[in-house]
Amino acid sequence: MNLSKKLLLALAGASISAPLAAPAQEVASLNGSAAINEYMQQQDVDRFRAWESKNQVTSVNQFSDVLPTDWAYQALSNLVEKYGCVAGYPNGKFKGGNAMTRYEAAALLNACLDRISEVTDELQKLLNEFDTELTVLTSRVDGLESKVGKLQAQQFSTTTKLRGEVSFVIAGAPNFNFPAVTNTSAVAAVRGTRLTGVGPAQRIEACNFGTANCVGASAAVPARTAKPNATTFNYDARLAFDTSFSGKDLLRTRLRSGNFSSLPFGSGSQVFKLDKAEQSQGTGTSSNVWIDRLFYTFPVGDEIKLTAGALVRNTEILTFIPSAYKSDILDFFNLAGVSGTYNKATGAGFGFNWKQKVAKGKPFLVFDANYIAQSSFDNSTIGAFDSDSGINFLTQIGVRGPNYGAAIAYRYGSANSALRDANLANSVVVSGKSLNGVSIAGFWEPLDSGWVPSISAGYGYYDGGTGIASAASTRTITTQSWMVGLQWKDVLLKGNNAGFALGQAPFSTDLNVASSQSMMYEFFYKYQVSDNISVTPAFFWVNDYQRNAGSYTWGGVIQTTFRF
Repeated sequence: MNLSKKLLLALAGASISAPLAAPAQEVASLNGSAAINEYMQQQDVDRFRAWESKNQVTSVNQFSDVLPTDWAYQALSNLVEKYGCVAGYPNGKFKGGNAMTRYEAAALLNACLDRISEVTDELQKLLNEFDTELTVLTSRVDGLESKVGKLQAQQFSTTTKLRGEVSFVIAGAPNFNFPAVTNTSAVAAVRGTRLTGVGPAQRIEACNFGTANCVGASAAVPARTAKPNATTFNYDARLAFDTSFSGKDLLRTRLRSGNFSSLPFGSGSQVFKLDKAEQSQGTGTSSNVWIDRLFYTFPVGDEIKLTAGALVRNTEILTFIPSAYKSDILDFFNLAGVSGTYNKATGAGFGFNWKQKVAKGKPFLVFDANYIAQSSFDNSTIGAFDSDSGINFLTQIGVRGPNYGAAIAYRYGSANSALRDANLANSVVVSGKSLNGVSIAGFWEPLDSGWVPSISAGYGYYDGGTGIASAASTRTITTQSWMVGLQWKDVLLKGNNAGFALGQAPFSTDLNVASSQSMMYEFFYKYQVSDNISVTPAFFWVNDYQRNAGSYTWGGVIQTTFRF
């Protein structure tokens, strides 16, 4: 008889276990041979139980006739080790091929039932001991189920998440003394006016200060004195609706509002451009709400990702920017010191990303390429592939490891693509020349917090794209930039960061160009109040700023950011 039949007989034996358990003293009440037979059977059961308790095994390996190759080996092992329901014969054998008597079945079933009874008693003791806690947990689970049901019923979308960021910025540059404007005949470039080589914000700024780009524009600007050295309290607010239809794709629609003016913190032509400072498109300080991102990203296979949109930024669709220095204060230092290539061009465009698929934690290669037309999105008279649309073609190849990264990048910019954060004089304006820029940047950071900081560095070289106003049609200039940044984690308190950076914003060494190789410095300390709130005081200084008549300039901010 095989084991399965033995187990079936054991279950059947449950029906006879009660009479077999009759105590010997009850024999006197039985009559004749029946009494004698039942007494003898009871004696056999008692002897088998004594033998079974003496020969109970704790491992299936104690049976000399049970081998790992036997088909029932694993089942026997579980019965022995987990439940203690198997007994052997005195000679150390299991005799799995032998027939099983009803007595053997009864003894086996009894051993199993005893074991189950022990487990049940232990479980009941635990239930009694933790009865209060189990009641509380049950109540909480019921409450959570109710809340989840309510959230599911009231959620505005099953595919979209709302992410927000609001920054309050108290800032000032006491020594920023831009030359006063007294020319009442100056005219302003309004949104949509096609002036060679400059975007809407730069056109307004240029006209406000009487430069040549105002010629041919349409609206007069009243006389005023421009000395933006007062301390201001500005804001920047962003609300992003991130939608995913497959769990791997992303449709981003972002609303934004801000009230920064172009000087000294809002314009991309200033070295003091703040990362959080954004002018309302085309209107400066109007505090309008506008859509500043609208694009869709989706994967193609395991290594390729594609992006397309009417409002997309070239630096945001790169796999990574090769820098660990993230103060979120001065725009130039946040761009690895190579703002001529990573110039934050935003407009209609598309991008391609290839990221090598490797095991988690291993270094991988990346290749990125994107095309952005800066001006075509807000002026339907300019095509997205027209050279007047401010074409930016950015590509990079890089390597990224767990705590390091490096990349070589190249950007081609057509006539209206800006050279960002340049330290050039007012007489040097963006002209009709194209620009070719190349950069190399990288970073390393320690795996653990300590006194050793992360180190970031970058260098960029840019040929063409800018010229002297009086000779813009015949002359181009070359510019360079670089930076080194150090950042420490968990300074004074866990979660707080501190950093120091120095470098030179895009400058020129060409003859007859009003520029200088001035040094810029930035210090910051980011205090993480909570997971959602941070406060960052920062100080910055430049020793020879061309937009400030070649004088040294300094400033500071206290930036409070809320994320939700």
